[in-house]
Amino acid sequence: MNVKKTQKNRKNKSRTTAASSAVKKRGNNGRPERKNDGSKTRDVRVGIEAGGANFLQSSEANDHSDKVTENSSDVPQVKFVTVTEKNETQRVDNFLITQLKGIPKSKIYKIIRKGEVRINKKRCKPESKLVLGDIVRIPPVFGLAQAGEAGKVSKSLTSYLDTAVIFEDKYLLVINKPSGLAVHGGSGIHMGLIEALRTRYPETQFLELVHRLDRDTSGCILIAKSRSALRNLHEQFREGQVNKIYHLAVYGSWPKNRKYVDVPLKRSEMQSGERVVLVHQDGKPSQTRFRTLGSSEHFSLMEAKPLTGRTHQIRVHALFTGCPLVGDVKYLARDKEDFYGMEKSRLMLHAKAIHFTHPKSDEMVSFEAPYDDVFKDSLKMMSLGEKY
Repeated sequence: MNVKKTQKNRKNKSRTTAASSAVKKRGNNGRPERKNDGSKTRDVRVGIEAGGANFLQSSEANDHSDKVTENSSDVPQVKFVTVTEKNETQRVDNFLITQLKGIPKSKIYKIIRKGEVRINKKRCKPESKLVLGDIVRIPPVFGLAQAGEAGKVSKSLTSYLDTAVIFEDKYLLVINKPSGLAVHGGSGIHMGLIEALRTRYPETQFLELVHRLDRDTSGCILIAKSRSALRNLHEQFREGQVNKIYHLAVYGSWPKNRKYVDVPLKRSEMQSGERVVLVHQDGKPSQTRFRTLGSSEHFSLMEAKPLTGRTHQIRVHALFTGCPLVGDVKYLARDKEDFYGMEKSRLMLHAKAIHFTHPKSDEMVSFEAPYDDVFKDSLKMMSLGEKY
């Protein structure tokens, strides 16, 4: 009988030993533990569970913890932003564009639609207006840090901006935008005019585009320095109270009887994916006044006053008249027989002047942007002179 008990005790003991060894080989989650790479992690975990009594003193453990800290800092976090006077009455989509610089608009509208953006803990729509004191929840968005790192103002652009200011006061900036610079960042463009200005003038809390110019168009563009000035100028544009004057060089002789073009314009997309604007009966009403300033054998220098503000309006209206703009690679016929030496020209479109009511003083003001050297040299090549 004693022999049976002894054998039974030995079996129980062996079972207990096997069970304890199995527990040692498995972690808390029931999975087998790794012997090599995870040893440091286990030591750290044991030290923390023991109330901080045990700490790893090796430099390897310190290096490992430093790496973990660095990686965690790269992970986007939820932000809560309180609306100030700077952003009062602004649409939430436009507010997010300024907060999430470099993030595509499609992504911004997606996080609004999914309810990840909240105003005072409530869902919102892109057109929701912000009120002073509102708390806006901005979700973590990947790609923001990389976009910010890429946005650096080159020395050449910085030096240009120092000479490009036509007028400045507490309420607005008038800039002579160079050809080739987009007015704002977007797909594939990390740094536009407005981003460069915000970097160049960090002490100015509010800087917003009042209107836009095509990337390859040069000349006058307005930048608001306060929310009230922006609202005032936007209203003037909506009411048709802003008078913009453009100078452009075109191929051919402009028809003497074509001083006013009134044809509807519609945005379209080619099979290649390129977006263009076409004259179309289902398009939006578009009107432009033209005046001839000078002419030569193959070219004409024109003045254009757009009465509406459609995309590419002056360029497409000139094309419709039979006189496409010099340097307009988007709308010039690929099979054009002769460019008369101007095949590599920049887009010959310049926002020469702008007239409007000052948002604070209510006085009529006018500003002009001189031609840049490339524009002037191109006019010489076309025998169109310098008097304009």
